[in-house]
Amino acid sequence: MPNGVNGVALAVFLFFFLAVTVMGFLASRWRRAENEHSLDEWGLGGRSFGTWITWFLLGGDVYTAYTFVAVPAAIYAAGAAGFFAVPYTILVYPLIFTFLPRLWSVCHRHGYVTTADFVRGRFGSKGLSLAVAFTGILATMPYIALQLVGIQAVLDVMGVGGGENTNWFIKDLPLLIAFGVLAAYTYSSGLRAPAMIAFVKDTLIYVVIVVAIIYIPIKLGGFDDIFAEAGEAYSQTDPETGKPRGALVSAPEAQWTYATLALGSAMAMFMYPHSITATLSSRSRDVIRRSTTVMPLYTLMLGLLALLGFMAIAAGIKVQNGQLAIPQLFETMFPDWFAGVAFAAIGIGALVPAAIMSIAAANLFTRNIYRDFIKPDATPAQETKVSKLVSLLVKVGALAFVLTMDKTVAINFQLLGGIWILQTFPALVGGLFTRWFHRWALLAGWAVGMIYGTVAAYGVASPTQKHFGGSSKEIPGIGEIGYIGLTAFVLNVAVTVGLTFVLKAANAPEGIDVTSPADYTADAVEAGERTGAARTATPAAPTLRPGNDPG
Repeated sequence: MPNGVNGVALAVFLFFFLAVTVMGFLASRWRRAENEHSLDEWGLGGRSFGTWITWFLLGGDVYTAYTFVAVPAAIYAAGAAGFFAVPYTILVYPLIFTFLPRLWSVCHRHGYVTTADFVRGRFGSKGLSLAVAFTGILATMPYIALQLVGIQAVLDVMGVGGGENTNWFIKDLPLLIAFGVLAAYTYSSGLRAPAMIAFVKDTLIYVVIVVAIIYIPIKLGGFDDIFAEAGEAYSQTDPETGKPRGALVSAPEAQWTYATLALGSAMAMFMYPHSITATLSSRSRDVIRRSTTVMPLYTLMLGLLALLGFMAIAAGIKVQNGQLAIPQLFETMFPDWFAGVAFAAIGIGALVPAAIMSIAAANLFTRNIYRDFIKPDATPAQETKVSKLVSLLVKVGALAFVLTMDKTVAINFQLLGGIWILQTFPALVGGLFTRWFHRWALLAGWAVGMIYGTVAAYGVASPTQKHFGGSSKEIPGIGEIGYIGLTAFVLNVAVTVGLTFVLKAANAPEGIDVTSPADYTADAVEAGERTGAARTATPAAPTLRPGNDPG
């Protein structure tokens, strides 16, 4: 770690940070609507974004600063096991291509802003809707915290904030300033701010990765030397575990863990509220389809990004906190001015998703807690005001989490968030294709999955942590180590299916489905006819009918 501040890198970082700050505030004037006091406008950008904006926005909230820092950090620490992020982003795009257009159609047709809105309309259950909203908020909070961790890692490497013995306020002041700026322009501009900034963020990331994948190997003697150095480092015994540090190729005993983690992560990725918020901001089904077909370009970027973990080993980077490995690699290998560009890419890569996540969490609270349970007659203007305030509170909570807890705790809670959010899959994705599941069975399955996942994760220890030390554990009945989230999901589905048979046999009330088969294939023109009114009122409610199955 360098002593003192890297002035050149800091100057370049501040230039880009100030540029995106100005863009964030100017975004409030971009495509300004006649009526700005509605969640459609503040929280979904007026549902007006085209293919490229949607693509950048989806990339901005899925490929975050945490991705930029943590994926190569995982490879730096353990080797090939960290590559699970690459196959899961390959698996996810065919999956979302099948259900995101359907979700877009039904949400536009009825003016739904959140996934919990859809679940309530589909199954006629406030309780199930509340469970989905609660899970979304709970899973999003540590994710926002990790974006702030990414900014903090960059600031630490640049030498900003002083050393460990510096007064806490001075040390954390740069992060507090970054947080204040993020909170201000998100409050002012809503989703339009991260949508505009996402262009800068992704352009910087692509430039940095292309340069890094060419420039750094040249300085290190080529990929042959890089892999040789990494292989030798992984073969060294870890004194804390008594086992090799890692491996260039995953061992056979790790394959269940690798495969289940990739599959479970792929299923969970677009259950997160911020991914759905970006999706619903687009203007048509075709925009969703086109955006998802070009999203694999980000997977290519991710595969190249992952190689930086090997380069950090070959470059002799030594850090106690693995999250600092890649920022330190950039500091060591790049000229100061380009290190500043790389740090800006990571910093802005944190601002975009943090803004979208806070908006998504705020929308869930406003629509599915505040309006459903506190003030059912809330006007669109009141909803927007509450959502703006809650978005600030969400960021404050994430900031407090980062400043008061160990960074590994934040990371492990984010892993726990993935286990939690996966338990909403049956209600959301299942509901898009069938109404067969009973609402009470879905709620019971969700509860079983949440409880099992949390308890199982609590029992996982690591060399540095007694509880919540990882997200993998032995799969009951199989004996292999696998992703806890996927095991919890299987239990969730089993309970849901079994109880659905029982409840249907007992003629338990199924609730009212306010959707119709045509809603799931409605295109932009049809949807526009409905949402014109929905943007100034509560979601439209067509003829009530029990248990419709979409075509």
